[in-house]
Amino acid sequence: MKRTFSLSTGMVMALLMGVSPVWAGSEGQVEERSGKTESESRLSDIPLPLQVKDVPDRPTLLLELGEPFLGTGPFGPEVELPTGAVWRPSLWVFGTHRMAVQTVDAGATRTSEWAHRLDLFANLKLSASDRLLIGLRPLDRENRFTRVSLEPDGDVQDELNAVLRTMFFEGDLGEIFPAFDVDDTRMLDVGFSVGRQAVLFQDGILINSGGLGNPDAVSLVRNNLRLPGTSNARISAFYAWNNVYRDDNRLDPDARLFGLFTETDFPVTTIDLDLVYLEAGADTGDALFAGLRGVQRIGPFNTTLTLNASLPATRETPQTSRGTLVFNEISWTPPHTQDFLYLNTFWGIGEFSSAIRGPETGGPLGRTGILFAAVGLGQYGAALGNQADNAAGGSLGYQTFFNRTRQQLIVELGGRKNTNNQVDNGDAYAAGLRYQRAIGRHVVAQVDAFGAVEEGRDPSYGARLEWLTKF
Repeated sequence: MKRTFSLSTGMVMALLMGVSPVWAGSEGQVEERSGKTESESRLSDIPLPLQVKDVPDRPTLLLELGEPFLGTGPFGPEVELPTGAVWRPSLWVFGTHRMAVQTVDAGATRTSEWAHRLDLFANLKLSASDRLLIGLRPLDRENRFTRVSLEPDGDVQDELNAVLRTMFFEGDLGEIFPAFDVDDTRMLDVGFSVGRQAVLFQDGILINSGGLGNPDAVSLVRNNLRLPGTSNARISAFYAWNNVYRDDNRLDPDARLFGLFTETDFPVTTIDLDLVYLEAGADTGDALFAGLRGVQRIGPFNTTLTLNASLPATRETPQTSRGTLVFNEISWTPPHTQDFLYLNTFWGIGEFSSAIRGPETGGPLGRTGILFAAVGLGQYGAALGNQADNAAGGSLGYQTFFNRTRQQLIVELGGRKNTNNQVDNGDAYAAGLRYQRAIGRHVVAQVDAFGAVEEGRDPSYGARLEWLTKF
């Protein structure tokens, strides 16, 4: 007679023998029929429906005309240009308001203030690749912010203005003139932008216009170039003719800038090679700048190595000096976490100068960590400064996330050493922290604090509470 073995019989026997069924698992592990165990991080073989219950609703902007931002529904009205391009205009107005109560005690003096900053933008979206962007910073100018000075004088400073900080059009020639390349085979997909626009290269070391120092410029970019041994290459040409801010964070009305920027993806690294020539008047001086940057993963570590150099064409000036800045980043994410451990180091050989630095960006070392970065609001300075002249140092920090990433904490130690004994700057060390918490859908509260010591000077302390609202 044929023997049968039912599923229920197997479960009863397994329970009587004290053995769990193979599909039940035990303490986060699954036992296969072969007797091997699998990690609890293994993806399940059981299909799950789309998990959308934790996805927040679409945030609304200050003003939405036409198709809503990240919205769903029918397409808006279309406009066909004589070139054959089809535009569906939509206007989105959005911005960020930052206000902070902050204080810095440098030993001999204490500065306390209530400062404000407003970034306001109007984005006219025409297509997926074409748009016009206009931006204002109505509460600050030339690194002076609308504020109430609490110490030492109690004055009120009003920097209300209507200066256009951003106004540019960007698009794609192949999309605007589709009739010239119906089969998409003539390599006409060249991006371009023209107007007053933000620029940042070499992670802000070589060029960082911030928001107040955006130059009037035109640029062309060709992406998706296939070179031997690479997966992608990009080349950009850039020319700025007005509103160029120099390394001293001040406007140089005579400066003109020419730049050639490349980014190439190799199998094990991504390489950026940038060249800039800046032409200016006799008082500020012409100069040549170069930047080389490699981004790669070595084992479990993310690494970035950056080398930037500045070379005056004739003589050194406060805006242009001779020097080299070596910058290195190493970071690691502990397994099964979203935390971030980082070690950033720098070595300033001579007096490196950036090609463009906006008024609120400080010096080129802002990326080193929270102890070196300019906050871009009021008179709260970096604990260890951010100039790279004749100095070496770095920061060691840990960033942890909790409450489903709605809260985060950064704790950091840093230091810098003077490498030129002829300069009256002592070695300095500092410790700092930053805590951020999301409140609702549009607000982020942030707390910063630091303590620093420098040879030959009194210890300094600082703390600030910032309330950031996005709309």
